[in-house]
Order: sequence, then C-alpha cells, then structure tokens
Amino acid sequence: MIRFTKMQGIGNDYIYVNGFREKVPDPAAFSRFISDRHLGCGSDGLILILPSQKADFQMRMFNADGSEGLMCGNGVRCVAKYVHDYGLTDKTSITLETKGGIKSLEMSLGADGKVEAVRVDMGKAHLDSASVPVRTSLPEFIHQPVIVNGETVYLTCVSMGNPHAVTFVEDPMALDLEKIGPGYEHHPLFPHRVNTEFVRVLDPHTLQMRVWERGSGETMACGTGACASVVAATLLGYCPKDEEITVHLRGGDLTIHYQPDGTVFMTGPAVTVFDGEIDF
Repeated sequence: MIRFTKMQGIGNDYIYVNGFREKVPDPAAFSRFISDRHLGCGSDGLILILPSQKADFQMRMFNADGSEGLMCGNGVRCVAKYVHDYGLTDKTSITLETKGGIKSLEMSLGADGKVEAVRVDMGKAHLDSASVPVRTSLPEFIHQPVIVNGETVYLTCVSMGNPHAVTFVEDPMALDLEKIGPGYEHHPLFPHRVNTEFVRVLDPHTLQMRVWERGSGETMACGTGACASVVAATLLGYCPKDEEITVHLRGGDLTIHYQPDGTVFMTGPAVTVFDGEIDF
C-alpha cells in the first residue's frame, strides 16, 4: 500500500507522496495509474517529496502520462503546505530543489496554524531560444508568426524552468483546446514539447488564461504558465513593468510580479483535498 495526499492549487491537482516514508518503485507507471480520473484517483500527475542535499526538500513531478516534468508552480506551493502541515518542518520559509532549479518559498499561515497561501520565488524568466528550447535561428522568440493547425498565430516563448509558448487571443474560453492543443504541444519548433497559454488582456493589471500542458492536456491552472504569460504581456507592452498582475485561470487567481532583473514571484493558495492509501 502507498499512502498519499491529494492537494490542489487553484484546481491544478496532484497526488503527493511523502518519499521520506513511502517508496514508489516506478513513479511514471504510478502516475499514469493514479492520475486516471475514471480508474484511479484522478489528478494532473504525481509529486514526490524527497530529501535533498541542495535544499530543504526535493520535488519530483510526473505528468498524467508518466513523463517527468521540470517544474510546477502550483505544485511547489502544495509541497510547502504539505511539509509544514504534516510536520516535516516548522519553518515558514524553505528552499525546494526541482529539476527547474532551486525555489524559495514563503508560507502564510491561517488562524488554525496551517498554510493558506505561498509566495514563490520562481527564479528568472529565460527568453533565449536555446533555453526554452525553440528550434530557431532567432536569439529570442517574441511575437513570432507560426503556422499551427493550418492557421498563423503569434507566439512568445519563455522558459520558467519548463518551456512555454504564449499566444494572445480575443476569447480563451471560446477555444476548443482538446482539438487545437496537441498541435501546439507537438509542433516541430519544440524538441521537448511545450506548454501553451492562451491569454486575453482584460486590463493592464489583469489577464485571463487557459493552458494546454504537455503530458496532461488542459488543466485548471498552471503556475509557471501564469508567470510566462505575465512575462510575455510585459514584453509586448500589455502590462506595466515591475507591478503585480492578477491572472484569472479556470481554477482561480494567481498574483504574479515580474521584476526588472527578470525574477518572477508568484503568490497563490494551496489546499489539501484528502488523504488516502492505494494498493499498487
């Protein structure tokens, strides 16, 4: 039996396993099994909380299809809540090792002493094409025309520890992402596939976003995607520099601050859904 906790950050739900006490011999297979919303528990993937030699804790994340991801902004907030609320630490500021780099997290506690919200130093946004990566001779891929699904769209590519392609649209809610999403994810431009954000500018301090995540399809939210969207909106002049921007996602809101040195901060809630155990 494997004990787990289901948690969600504005609807981006993952299964969390405490790797200090539980062993998952095949995380990719376990993620595919438990993420199935009909035959398993239902989630966007699996996150393992592990010891680290570089930080307070380490996180490994696996998408619903079993592929290992580099980073998950909503996921790291829930890791912070888990390690505090389940007694792995009594600190309210921790560092977390991810495959997308080491992240610094600051927790806000509620009246019951449990974590309600987390502010994450997401590190610097990387715009150079090789870092995203994008197959192009351009040093940066900003508002460039690309043919996807037979139509010309304009993409701005950003790495937040994982690859993102942001496109600005009139109405994200009107899009059939199940139909068009795979065309972006598997486009030849992206050797490691890509997460795609479909963004509407509501006003200079407010964006609306839907996301198609590589390996998971459409999710209720994507923290790194919200960060990439604000970076892209700032680069294109839709949002002011060095100010907090609210991003409305299907699962809720995130607050993003893109600083002049390229560092991005993300603030949002983290929620425990339930604990369980499963035979695998």
